[in-house]
Amino acid sequence: MDQIVEYFLAALLVIGGVFAIVGSFGLLKLPTTMQRLHAPTKATTIGVGSALISSMLYFWFFEGTLSWHELMITLFLFLTAPITANFIAKAQLHLAVKPEDLPPSGVGTAWATFDPEVESVSPTLIRDRAPD
Repeated sequence: MDQIVEYFLAALLVIGGVFAIVGSFGLLKLPTTMQRLHAPTKATTIGVGSALISSMLYFWFFEGTLSWHELMITLFLFLTAPITANFIAKAQLHLAVKPEDLPPSGVGTAWATFDPEVESVSPTLIRDRAPD
Protein backbone atom coordinates (compact mmCIF):
# COMPACT_ATOMS: atom_id res chain seq x y z
CA MET A 1 0.00 0.00 0.00
CA ASP A 2 2.82 2.40 0.86
CA GLN A 3 4.43 1.90 -2.54
CA ILE A 4 1.18 2.69 -4.35
CA VAL A 5 0.84 5.90 -2.34
CA GLU A 6 4.46 6.81 -3.11
CA TYR A 7 3.86 6.30 -6.85
CA PHE A 8 0.70 8.39 -6.67
CA LEU A 9 2.47 11.21 -4.83
CA ALA A 10 5.40 11.06 -7.26
CA ALA A 11 2.96 11.27 -10.18
CA LEU A 12 1.29 14.31 -8.59
CA LEU A 13 4.68 15.99 -8.17
CA VAL A 14 5.71 15.26 -11.77
CA ILE A 15 2.36 16.47 -13.14
CA GLY A 16 2.63 19.60 -11.00
CA GLY A 17 6.16 20.23 -12.24
CA VAL A 18 5.13 19.81 -15.87
CA PHE A 19 2.23 22.24 -15.45
CA ALA A 20 4.47 24.77 -13.69
CA ILE A 21 7.09 24.58 -16.45
CA VAL A 22 4.48 24.90 -19.20
CA GLY A 23 2.88 27.87 -17.41
CA SER A 24 6.22 29.59 -16.92
CA PHE A 25 7.23 28.95 -20.53
CA GLY A 26 3.90 30.34 -21.75
CA LEU A 27 4.34 33.42 -19.59
CA LEU A 28 7.72 34.10 -21.19
CA LYS A 29 7.02 33.17 -24.81
CA LEU A 30 3.43 34.12 -25.65
CA PRO A 31 3.29 37.36 -27.66
CA THR A 32 0.46 39.45 -26.19
CA THR A 33 -0.57 40.34 -22.66
CA MET A 34 -3.93 38.64 -22.94
CA GLN A 35 -2.30 35.40 -24.15
CA ARG A 36 0.38 35.58 -21.46
CA LEU A 37 -2.32 36.01 -18.85
CA HIS A 38 -3.75 32.56 -19.52
CA ALA A 39 -0.53 30.62 -18.84
CA PRO A 40 0.18 31.48 -15.21
CA THR A 41 -3.41 31.59 -14.04
CA LYS A 42 -4.31 28.15 -15.30
CA ALA A 43 -1.21 26.01 -15.68
CA THR A 44 0.89 27.32 -12.84
CA THR A 45 -2.04 27.25 -10.42
CA ILE A 46 -2.62 23.59 -11.21
CA GLY A 47 1.12 22.92 -10.87
CA VAL A 48 1.48 24.55 -7.47
CA GLY A 49 -1.84 23.10 -6.30
CA SER A 50 -0.72 19.61 -7.27
CA ALA A 51 2.56 19.97 -5.35
CA LEU A 52 0.74 21.26 -2.27
CA ILE A 53 -1.84 18.46 -2.39
CA SER A 54 0.92 15.85 -2.72
CA SER A 55 2.66 17.38 0.32
CA MET A 56 -0.58 17.27 2.28
CA LEU A 57 -1.21 13.63 1.33
CA TYR A 58 2.37 12.67 2.22
CA PHE A 59 2.00 13.96 5.75
CA TRP A 60 -1.39 12.30 6.07
CA PHE A 61 -0.24 8.85 4.92
CA PHE A 62 3.31 8.70 6.28
CA GLU A 63 3.35 11.01 9.29
CA GLY A 64 -0.21 10.47 10.46
CA THR A 65 -1.03 14.17 10.67
CA LEU A 66 -3.29 16.16 8.45
CA SER A 67 -1.66 19.42 7.44
CA TRP A 68 -4.26 22.10 6.89
CA HIS A 69 -1.72 24.70 5.76
CA GLU A 70 -1.30 23.16 2.32
CA LEU A 71 -5.04 22.82 1.84
CA MET A 72 -5.62 26.46 2.78
CA ILE A 73 -2.83 27.65 0.44
CA THR A 74 -4.29 25.57 -2.41
CA LEU A 75 -7.79 26.96 -1.85
CA PHE A 76 -6.37 30.48 -1.66
CA LEU A 77 -4.59 29.99 -5.00
CA PHE A 78 -7.66 28.53 -6.69
CA LEU A 79 -9.82 31.40 -5.45
CA THR A 80 -7.46 34.31 -6.12
CA ALA A 81 -5.97 33.35 -9.50
CA PRO A 82 -9.20 33.92 -11.51
CA ILE A 83 -9.89 37.19 -9.71
CA THR A 84 -6.37 38.43 -10.37
CA ALA A 85 -6.65 37.39 -14.02
CA ASN A 86 -9.91 39.29 -14.32
CA PHE A 87 -8.35 42.47 -12.88
CA ILE A 88 -5.33 42.24 -15.17
CA ALA A 89 -7.53 41.60 -18.23
CA LYS A 90 -9.80 44.53 -17.37
CA ALA A 91 -6.79 46.83 -16.92
CA GLN A 92 -5.38 45.66 -20.25
CA LEU A 93 -8.70 46.35 -21.98
CA HIS A 94 -8.85 49.84 -20.49
CA LEU A 95 -5.30 50.54 -21.70
CA ALA A 96 -5.44 48.92 -25.14
CA VAL A 97 -8.99 49.42 -26.43
CA LYS A 98 -10.31 52.85 -27.32
CA PRO A 99 -13.91 53.50 -26.24
CA GLU A 100 -14.91 54.40 -29.81
CA ASP A 101 -13.77 50.93 -31.00
CA LEU A 102 -16.20 49.18 -28.67
CA PRO A 103 -19.63 48.06 -29.85
CA PRO A 104 -22.52 50.13 -28.51
CA SER A 105 -23.62 49.05 -25.05
CA GLY A 106 -27.16 50.33 -25.42
CA VAL A 107 -27.11 52.28 -22.15
CA GLY A 108 -25.03 55.30 -23.08
CA THR A 109 -21.77 54.18 -21.51
CA ALA A 110 -18.85 52.56 -23.26
CA TRP A 111 -18.18 49.85 -20.66
CA ALA A 112 -20.52 47.35 -19.12
CA THR A 113 -21.40 48.65 -15.68
CA PHE A 114 -24.22 47.98 -13.27
CA ASP A 115 -26.67 50.81 -12.89
CA PRO A 116 -30.03 49.95 -11.29
CA GLU A 117 -31.59 53.06 -12.85
CA VAL A 118 -30.95 51.87 -16.41
CA GLU A 119 -33.27 49.41 -18.08
CA SER A 120 -31.47 46.23 -19.14
CA VAL A 121 -30.87 45.56 -22.82
CA SER A 122 -30.22 42.31 -24.63
CA PRO A 123 -26.67 41.83 -25.95
CA THR A 124 -26.05 42.17 -29.68
CA LEU A 125 -23.25 40.67 -31.67
CA ILE A 126 -21.10 42.84 -33.90
CA ARG A 127 -22.16 40.93 -37.00
CA ASP A 128 -25.84 41.68 -36.17
CA ARG A 129 -25.33 45.42 -36.43
CA ALA A 130 -26.35 47.28 -39.53
CA PRO A 131 -23.42 48.25 -41.78
CA ASP A 132 -22.24 51.84 -41.44
